[in-house]
Amino acid sequence: MEVEHRSSEYNFCPRCGHRLEVRLLKRGDPERLVCENCGFVFYLGPKLVAGAIFELSGGIVLIQRDIEPGYGKWTFPGGFVERGERAEAAAEREVLEESGLEIEINEIVGLYTYEGEVPAIAVFAARVTGGEPTPLDETMDVRSFPRDGLPWAQMAFPSTEQALKDYLRRL
Repeated sequence: MEVEHRSSEYNFCPRCGHRLEVRLLKRGDPERLVCENCGFVFYLGPKLVAGAIFELSGGIVLIQRDIEPGYGKWTFPGGFVERGERAEAAAEREVLEESGLEIEINEIVGLYTYEGEVPAIAVFAARVTGGEPTPLDETMDVRSFPRDGLPWAQMAFPSTEQALKDYLRRL
């Protein structure tokens, strides 16, 4: 199993500032970045993303991304969970930041991970509690699509398509 890092990304220990080196600590595990001075192990785990699927005006709300990756493509609002933040709270925050809509989380739709990819994506079903759909941070458009008229060919990520299909199956 290979180490999940690019050697040019992380060269120095965040604790003491000395060089990191790649070591195999335990057979069967991937190689890890380890400080050659203090022995600190720099574990590179996944980064959690939280998003929400919800409906407004009889359709599913999607945002059109104004950033890479996925520039110009459609997805549900979502983004990275901050350290110490609940995933549900992150989804609510991201929806407000990207679409101007306030939501309340109902339940989880699914958790989506992909081999070789860093993010793990937690997707929740939600309901709108306030606000007006407005393209805001990182968003060029906010639109409500009928369930039978989703822009499948223009989805930003595999997780977008998979989560929407899981959400629609539950109805």
